[in-house]
Amino acid sequence: MRIPFFLLLSLLFSCAIAGAAEEPPATGPGAAFPFESRFVEVNGSRIHYVESGEGPTVLFLHGNPTSSYLWRNVIPHVAPQARAIAMDLIGFGRSDRPELDYRFQDHYRYVEGFIEALELQDIVLVIHDWGSMLGLEYARRHPDNVRALAMMEAIIPPAFPMESLAGMGAGADLFRRFRDPVQGPVLLQEENVFIEQLLGNATVTREMTEAEMEVYRAPFPTAASRFPIAVWPRELPIAGEPARNVDAVEAAGDWLRSSATPKLLLYANPGALVSPEDAAWMQAEYRNLEAVFVGPGRHYIQEDQPEAIGRNLAMWLRRESIVE
Repeated sequence: MRIPFFLLLSLLFSCAIAGAAEEPPATGPGAAFPFESRFVEVNGSRIHYVESGEGPTVLFLHGNPTSSYLWRNVIPHVAPQARAIAMDLIGFGRSDRPELDYRFQDHYRYVEGFIEALELQDIVLVIHDWGSMLGLEYARRHPDNVRALAMMEAIIPPAFPMESLAGMGAGADLFRRFRDPVQGPVLLQEENVFIEQLLGNATVTREMTEAEMEVYRAPFPTAASRFPIAVWPRELPIAGEPARNVDAVEAAGDWLRSSATPKLLLYANPGALVSPEDAAWMQAEYRNLEAVFVGPGRHYIQEDQPEAIGRNLAMWLRRESIVE
């Protein structure tokens, strides 16, 4: 039986606060980020990105509260055969933090603008967390410019849209507080819970190193700078709200069912948004989708299984004749 993501998250969050570890910590895959920083102007702000390799374009999109750094140990598997690009979403990583609401639709304008600014064509999208919905929105709107799509821990059916907070089980109270206009900023901005407790412990199967955590902390030194992190939980389509995102996720599900674009799902066990059972459902439900198991992992599976992700991604690109 699948453990609902929010029940699992709540249990893990409780363990993290208590200082307990569900599993013995493992050695990290490597903290180095050996890429030159590049910037491009989009909608009047600078977007940071890194790039490696030549060939077909593979664009990596991260989610909350990470950055292009999340892909540091995956890119080297792809770059020998492709032009691998990883951007920082607006307000994240080294990208600018302009005055925005930081809603899904705001982020999308910058992702679309980034692709236009770099004149990226015939793209392979590699997407995770909220980056999944941003990439799927782009694929749905620009199907002729997306050659293939690989996703992991995606905000799509069957996990979302979610009918009600009650459906989260023990995790309902945690996300009720995250979405609360008073408690949410305290937890997510003042106490920095998403980075220090969730990313730092509860949603990765190993113990993150201090060097890795310092990179994830660096873009958000103050409560005010963490505002973009605090917005994302309120953007999750739950109980019909926000309706604009219910529509977006349902449209993404429809596109996944109908589009012949090659799709790769990389999933872990137990997973968070995507369990092995969900992966089987998606393989049956979504058109032209290949599902590949990468090993133990929770939500930030790039921190748990970067080699398996990179190796399987590179092999899939070859199988689909995208790279030689």
